[in-house]
Amino acid sequence: MRAPRAITASLVGLTAILATACSAPGGTAVSPVADTSSVVAAPVVQSVTPTTPPLPPAPPCDAVQNGSCVSLSEKLAWLLQDGKVVFGPVPMLPGSPSDPTPTGTFQVAWKAKHYTSREFGEPMPNAVFFAAGGIAFHAGSLTTSSHGCVHLNDSDSAKFFDSLPVGATVQVMA
Repeated sequence: MRAPRAITASLVGLTAILATACSAPGGTAVSPVADTSSVVAAPVVQSVTPTTPPLPPAPPCDAVQNGSCVSLSEKLAWLLQDGKVVFGPVPMLPGSPSDPTPTGTFQVAWKAKHYTSREFGEPMPNAVFFAAGGIAFHAGSLTTSSHGCVHLNDSDSAKFFDSLPVGATVQVMA
């Protein structure tokens, strides 16, 4: 069976176009051997394998089943329930070297959502008092140390306030 005349004409035309496209200027045929003198190598793209982000540091405390753990050296705090981390670690700022946050194991003594320090006249939102001398977790600066308290950002202090009942254990490690 013969191809229709229109298809044959189209194929002949296409062959002519391809022959012209494959010729160098002036009608000379291009050599089948490639000239690589002007070829620039494409950069090698290395495949990136997704990795699991590192686990956050585990709390260093051993005395807390239900309560909070604080690492002064790492400037981190956690909330624990049944010995497992349920929140954190979160950044915190302890007291200054002249007014350090005490280390040890304490119990939450009392809480005040809106409190102002009687001694320093400073607001202490979301205050959770756990050590003698008015030492508490509360919302405060993460760049300016307190007078022994543990500063948390606003949202973290609210979470600590809501999660730590009176009597909960707070362990503060150096």
